[in-house]
Amino acid sequence: MIFSTERGATSAEYAILVATVAAVIIVAVAALGNSTLGLFGPVDTFFQTHP
Repeated sequence: MIFSTERGATSAEYAILVATVAAVIIVAVAALGNSTLGLFGPVDTFFQTHP
């Protein structure tokens, strides 16, 4: 019985860890995505004005 309780606790800990890592990745991609979007703006404008 002790092992099944520890296994459940370990599963819950891994689930929390995975959720935290996923949240950090989402926040990082959102932050970097907005900043890199500004880098590609001039390229987009160039290709729209020079067919």
